[in-house]
Amino acid sequence: MSATYFAPTGGHPPQTQLLTDRAIFKDAYAVIPKGTMRDIVTSFLPFWDHTRLWVLARPLTGFAETFSQYIMEVQPGGGSDKPELDDHAEGVLFVVEGSFTLTINGKDHELATGGYAYLPPSSGWTLRNTSQAVTRFHWIRKSYESVDGIDIPDVVIANENDIDPTVMPDTNGAWATTRFVDPADLRHDMHVTIVTFQPGGVIPFLETHVMEHGLYVLEGKAVYNLNNDWVEVEAGDYMWLRAFCPQACYAGGPGRFRYLLYKDVNRHMNLRPLSKG
Repeated sequence: MSATYFAPTGGHPPQTQLLTDRAIFKDAYAVIPKGTMRDIVTSFLPFWDHTRLWVLARPLTGFAETFSQYIMEVQPGGGSDKPELDDHAEGVLFVVEGSFTLTINGKDHELATGGYAYLPPSSGWTLRNTSQAVTRFHWIRKSYESVDGIDIPDVVIANENDIDPTVMPDTNGAWATTRFVDPADLRHDMHVTIVTFQPGGVIPFLETHVMEHGLYVLEGKAVYNLNNDWVEVEAGDYMWLRAFCPQACYAGGPGRFRYLLYKDVNRHMNLRPLSKG
């Protein structure tokens, strides 16, 4: 089955629309529904032209602690020759609509819908929308936690459509994860994957763990249990889950439920503030 992904287009609601929506902001989690991603909440970035973005998560006391996440919208001809200003930041790009040319060390990579790129710190990448259509993609950024004796990861270029999902044990295919890097590769301190539930698939227990999560719903709908609150979510919604927030879900159908998932991994728990370098 070919993949489809929801991408916001902005716009502005009419004066007749009800104010009631599904946005939730709590100590343990947040839900940012697709209806909040309007023109008036877009941002702009230095050295990016013909580009706007929606900020879904950012490091903030009591909110996301380990990462930031944007949905980038780049017009034809737009992009950046100086996209990342932090030499310590690693990044993941995932294309939900359109295509662009990603250049790393003088080599061009064409990323289309479903395309994935892992960008290690100081990789010197640039990006241009060389197509005739708007491109929209997720950009997840994290300050890389280096470890003496472990190399920084290599660049990874992939596409979801070329990867066989890993089926979770004892689920008969109802729950699967598409992995872009080897989970046993300790060079990586974050994973970005795609989780797929077939109709009727569930997380059959309340996961309660140290990994912080960002979840963007790519396709379908489900009910999610977040810290014992049952919340309905659908394509285009975003969830942030604090470390140890109890979580589970039920995908009721009628189609697949899929989301782009961020989590921090493979590092000791910090006992004092991180120093860069």
